Amino acid sequence: MRVLGIETSCDETALAVVKKNDKGEFEIEKHLLASQVLVHEKFGGVVPEVAAREHIASIFPILDELGIEKDGHGIDAIAVTSGPGLVPALRIGVELGKVLSWVWKKPLVAVNHLEGHIYSVLINPTPKTQHPKPKFTALCLLVSGGHTELILMKDHGDYELIGMTRDDAAGEAFDKVAKLLGLGYPGGPVIAKSAEQGNPKAISFPRPMIDSDDFDFSFSGLKTAVKREMRSERTERSKMSERHNTADIAASFQQAVVETLVTKTMRAVEKYQPQSVILSGGVSANQLLRLSLKQVLYKQYPEISFHAPELFLTGDNAIMIAIAGAHHAMKNEFVDPLTLVADPNMRLV
Repeated sequence: MRVLGIETSCDETALAVVKKNDKGEFEIEKHLLASQVLVHEKFGGVVPEVAAREHIASIFPILDELGIEKDGHGIDAIAVTSGPGLVPALRIGVELGKVLSWVWKKPLVAVNHLEGHIYSVLINPTPKTQHPKPKFTALCLLVSGGHTELILMKDHGDYELIGMTRDDAAGEAFDKVAKLLGLGYPGGPVIAKSAEQGNPKAISFPRPMIDSDDFDFSFSGLKTAVKREMRSERTERSKMSERHNTADIAASFQQAVVETLVTKTMRAVEKYQPQSVILSGGVSANQLLRLSLKQVLYKQYPEISFHAPELFLTGDNAIMIAIAGAHHAMKNEFVDPLTLVADPNMRLV
């Protein structure tokens, strides 16, 4: 099986082809991605209409570069992100998938972007790389710019949402705090970089909802706490010490987010006793989060396996969409290309 994946949910234009090898495992045949980070950097965030125009400019050259035959020969199915995401951006990928499905006469799979992130741990980056696959039931901590969710994955396609953010997602909080600190965009990498020079214990930021009885999250109040701290710093300190303190604020903020995510996840592990824990989404690239969750899990539950995607698979990409789509294709879960529409609020559960 060879599957073409298409991803345009936000600011990455990505296409990929994955294939199933003789062992029944999927490998990356080719993947290409055009990032819009530099385009949106000056705005401090993604502008949907600008993102859509950039997708239009990039998607056909990328498709040509993939080298697929003009009639789609060799492709068995097309998988496209149909939601959630920014609707102007989603529409570009969805319409391409529909056209190719119709012209090539290939079956079309509509993939939930969040499911794609979960499936990013199921791909071996190279034929020589063999990662153990998570066993079910798996507990998934999905942390991205738009979503922070705890999902119980009982089997392929069988999900139960057990916790989610009530306001800002963790990645969104990183972006907003980075903007407050004047560090740039996207927020995750620049805050992590600044935090390397700071003291994570310098400022006692709140850990919102860390003691609540549920598995929900909240990061809006933490962002407000950072804003108050900055106002205090500007009032009480010189400009020189204020610049030095930026790293302490970044480190303390990052520590608060990571501690909250890990604590809530481990509480869910205790209740549901999964066989595997999956960390995925754009924020899964954060090294402190990866290391903290892995260490706490192995210390408390050494029998439970930990899985996180390769760093190049943590952000939005078409590889994960192709893999998720392949599992749907194997169950003949296809959609009609004439009726498929982009759904910016598409739910996984």
